[in-house]
Amino acid sequence: MKKLLDAIVLAALTSSAAFGQAYPSKPLRLVLPYAPGGVVDFIGRTLGQRLSEQLGQPVVADNRPGAGGIIGVEATAKSAPDGYTLVLMDPAIVINPVLQDAVPYDVIKDLLAVSIVGSSPLVLAANPGLPVKSVGELIAYAKANPGKLNFASAGIGTTPHMAGELLKLRIGAQMTHVPYKGMGPAMADLVSGRVQFSFGSITAALPFLQDHRLRGLATTGAKRSDALPDLPTVIEAGLPGFEVDLWLGLFGPARLPPPALARLNAETRKAIEHPDARAAFAKVGVEPRGTSAEEAAAFVRAEHDKWSRVVRDAKLKSAS
Repeated sequence: MKKLLDAIVLAALTSSAAFGQAYPSKPLRLVLPYAPGGVVDFIGRTLGQRLSEQLGQPVVADNRPGAGGIIGVEATAKSAPDGYTLVLMDPAIVINPVLQDAVPYDVIKDLLAVSIVGSSPLVLAANPGLPVKSVGELIAYAKANPGKLNFASAGIGTTPHMAGELLKLRIGAQMTHVPYKGMGPAMADLVSGRVQFSFGSITAALPFLQDHRLRGLATTGAKRSDALPDLPTVIEAGLPGFEVDLWLGLFGPARLPPPALARLNAETRKAIEHPDARAAFAKVGVEPRGTSAEEAAAFVRAEHDKWSRVVRDAKLKSAS
């Protein structure tokens, strides 16, 4: 029996070593669960280009939008765990399972975090027709006009949606969430005045802030954004602890072979330190991070727990 067990262990080690030497031996697919043009798409394509050069294999961007990112994440979770299908995703990967019923993946059991690639604050922006010029004035207006403010988001379960819900909880004012199919249409209606304010990605909001079609009130990071240094954080503006991070994580299916995980983590961290990648990230207000796989897993669990509490405390439903 001992000889048999030794043979099994030796075979497994030999197979793992052979896999590590050969990987990757064919093109990789990088699933991007949103339509082209957003921050996930931009950062995903930037990362994919660097990884392709480093790995010596094409990294093919595969936009799979729909259901707030669920379709693309599910495709990755159910793919073969061989290191050839990955997904770049934002916090909706942990929010959707706690917000909606019957999400077809378990972020802890069915997916493996490779690395947290980068992070960016959201920007709180208002239509200039709304008579507020600061977070304090927005809060005062919301409390004086319960139910009259509408806030836009990129869809149910997205980070902009949850930031709005967190604001409602913190200030105790009733406001109406208006979900859109992405930040593009949300920004269009915010500019037109159909909705009054929104938390959105810097990528989506920046052109409208620059030409003054929107008024920036604050950003949601722990410190000011290099892309919008003149805007205070929400914390500076009077809401201690209000921090919402639009982080981007690289994931593979569970049971990803350890050699593939180690290679992908090392190459991802190398890729985002390249000067071209750092410049591209900075252009859309994303700060490169690059964590170990263990750090990424712990961070994902913490984010899952954080947003679970918000969903519970706000009594949110999947149809909210």
